[in-house]
Amino acid sequence: MEMVFNSLSERYKRPFGCIRQYELCQLMVEVPKDCPLERMEVVLNNDSGYGMRVSFTREEESELYWAYRTEFVLPRPGLYFFYFHVDLTQGSFNLFRSGETGLRADEGEQWQITCFPESAHAPDEFQGAVLYQIFPDRFFKAGSCDLSDKLGPYWVHDNWEDCPHYLPDEHGEILNNDFFGGNLRGIEEKLPYLKSLGVDGIYLNPVCMAYSNHRYDTADYRRVDPMLGTNEDLAHLCQAAHKLGMKVVLDGVFSHTGSNSVYFDSKHTFGHGAVSDPNSPYRNWYDFQHYPDQYTSWWGISTLPCVNELNDDYLDFIIRNEDSVVAQWIALGIDGIRLDVADELPDAFIAALRQRLKELKPDAWLLGEVWEDASNKISYGVRRQYFSAGELDSVMNYPFRNAILGFLSGHGGDQFRRQVMTIAEHYPPCVLNSVMNSLSTHDTPRILTILGDSFSGSKAEKAARFLTPGVRALAVRQEKAAALLQFTLPGTPCIYYGDEAGMEGFEDPFNRRTYPWGREDQDLVGFYRALIRLKHEYPALRTGSIYFESTPACATCFVRQLDDQRLRVVINGGTDSFSCALNGNLLLLHNGRQEGNNLMLEQWGGAVILDEGV
Repeated sequence: MEMVFNSLSERYKRPFGCIRQYELCQLMVEVPKDCPLERMEVVLNNDSGYGMRVSFTREEESELYWAYRTEFVLPRPGLYFFYFHVDLTQGSFNLFRSGETGLRADEGEQWQITCFPESAHAPDEFQGAVLYQIFPDRFFKAGSCDLSDKLGPYWVHDNWEDCPHYLPDEHGEILNNDFFGGNLRGIEEKLPYLKSLGVDGIYLNPVCMAYSNHRYDTADYRRVDPMLGTNEDLAHLCQAAHKLGMKVVLDGVFSHTGSNSVYFDSKHTFGHGAVSDPNSPYRNWYDFQHYPDQYTSWWGISTLPCVNELNDDYLDFIIRNEDSVVAQWIALGIDGIRLDVADELPDAFIAALRQRLKELKPDAWLLGEVWEDASNKISYGVRRQYFSAGELDSVMNYPFRNAILGFLSGHGGDQFRRQVMTIAEHYPPCVLNSVMNSLSTHDTPRILTILGDSFSGSKAEKAARFLTPGVRALAVRQEKAAALLQFTLPGTPCIYYGDEAGMEGFEDPFNRRTYPWGREDQDLVGFYRALIRLKHEYPALRTGSIYFESTPACATCFVRQLDDQRLRVVINGGTDSFSCALNGNLLLLHNGRQEGNNLMLEQWGGAVILDEGV
């Protein structure tokens, strides 16, 4: 017999996952009674060098095992790693994690535990909410906008259904300067549609004045891009959304600006930028190796010069001044900020922005773009403190997206479970319940295309390539299974505009086509509407705990539980039919049928069941 410890089970570790500063943490290790153990300690250390050792005490557990128990509190927030030190009557060793639940002497991994600040709290209204991401130029156009100050050159498509321009110019550059004219008034006009879906809020890709159609090259933080409308239009959109009970989240691009901007002014458009004026107040925002033509830029892209986020003038402008950019955005009515490339923003910048944001609007939401496990992320040689210092309320949850796509690709239910539970163990509960769960974004191919087509040809071929009817029907079935997982896993599901309508598209710019108004897949829209209804009606899907039940390898089954409400989610990822017991009230059924007290799920079939007898 061997020692037993499983950090995923509250039998051995309580509470599950992260702990709050000063919160009591209890551990138990089962030790065979024939083991000559004299002493056991848990050894905890964090990256700053702070650590502690705590001894275990022995209690009777069963005929075969002793229960070694200990408890401790962590007074300092941080990311901790722990292992067990074991002294035997003859010799000693350290006990590490082997795989998910195994133990190994003197080799393996340490267990991770995040201690988050006592004051850390994510806004309640964003936990388990439903968001809708909009690429503003491509959603809907209403009326006309004054384009006299629009940065050029640019051109506007005559046909809303055109393919976005993807060809390079004569210099081999892709300019991203073609527009379709979607605007803020257009978004406002479609708010009733979003409300009919059940959406709780909208997340807008950048809206500030910029040269490109994606607007990640900010030209003026204080002004809405003329193609989208005016600052007053943004304020009116926020007011209209609030009247419908919906929040508005803006994309904040603070690691770089555009080269053609008020601040850098490479084309001498504005007159007082770092390049056009050697005495510019913005010159010290940028890192010039040779003024004015050599400078640090984002990923070497010359049109995106990087800023020094910790420069006092920049901090004052964006965050600290009474009329700072953050203060202006809040005054216009926004409810949250999504930080573009959060990995490239210093912790001190994020902390300062959070502090000011919460001073201005305590229930504002701060979300970071992070592609990996954000709890232990190392960026540019620095361990990030997104959760251990309480910097972010939420992150974009690409690990769950990867888990869903892997499951739908046939990787099996066990791998899906391990990927999900790793994030559940590593993220504080208030963060886990509000992570942004997306199937598609402006940075990824559309979910329907990923599921239906692995084509890797040229841009020209991708521009004209769409799924055949038969392949599309299967891909839609898979998307429904993916969405079922997206909406029932912990977090805040976010629909990328048009995914619910059946939009297709490979990578940028084909994933940024215009919304197909009047040509939606209404059956798919109805399925998303049903998922949103479930998310709203059952609190367990918003803030409940999660644990998995055993299933055949091809399937997955997890439970979301809150108090006496327990929902069971089952998905068949195999090619053969799969039968499972109903044992409760059937809330939603996809690609399956009920046979007495059992459900028969076909491939990619799924069900949500409200369990009885909790």
